[in-house]
Amino acid sequence: MDDAGTYLYAVTRDEGSALPEDLKGVAGEGVRAITHAGLVAYVSTVPLDRFGEEPLRRSMEDLDWLGETARAHHRVVEAVARTTPTAPVRLVTVYSGEDQIRELLDRRRDDFTETLGRIADRQEWGVKAYVDPAAPPPAEAGEKGASATSPGLAYLKKRQASLRSREESWRQAAARGELIHDALKSVAVASQRHRAQDPQLSGRAEWMVLNGAYLVDLDRSAEFARVVDGLRGEGIDVELTGPWAPYSFAAFAETPERPEGGTGDDD
Repeated sequence: MDDAGTYLYAVTRDEGSALPEDLKGVAGEGVRAITHAGLVAYVSTVPLDRFGEEPLRRSMEDLDWLGETARAHHRVVEAVARTTPTAPVRLVTVYSGEDQIRELLDRRRDDFTETLGRIADRQEWGVKAYVDPAAPPPAEAGEKGASATSPGLAYLKKRQASLRSREESWRQAAARGELIHDALKSVAVASQRHRAQDPQLSGRAEWMVLNGAYLVDLDRSAEFARVVDGLRGEGIDVELTGPWAPYSFAAFAETPERPEGGTGDDD
């Protein structure tokens, strides 16, 4: 159909894994499997009036639409990942049709095979570490000699001391984030540090000193959780999330030829 495209969620090996029944993806569309070259691509047919190049450019600026689409995308990936090693594909990757999906599986077969072998029997865990930035200024800040100076100068000295104290607190907090990351890396087979989230996204006022992803062998998951537990306390909170499909270690950023005729380069 000229008015429809093929939305790609993820790729797995062809191991006979059954697709979850009645699985729905983006825009409420059903999910199906395309088997080719020893691989399986999980896809949906989507309308181009919403998923074509121009509509997508507008929709990506709609945070409500983007959030709903991301949740549906991840829901499909997680459902597939529960049954077999899964390589997620970047959000809103849309192809012109099944022939282009098969061409992708041929062209990137070695890449997918290598990635799927690397993540087999492993899961991704997310760890965020927070430190409370609230710290009272030093007792002597602005007090020594304050009586001999003007109120304005006394305030300025106190303010400078407070800023120095906050900068030192941040340096110490960042150092603790590094130590936590190093401890978690010792249990994981791979790790990535992501950019710290803005408090508006994290929903927390504390400093985020670590936003990490860790690829962990299945038989070391309990050990990894124990290490996380042991890192909490002394003014620092460590948050563990997962397990997830290995987005940080297996996601493919593919820029296909757009259904409406635009071109892209995925190399």
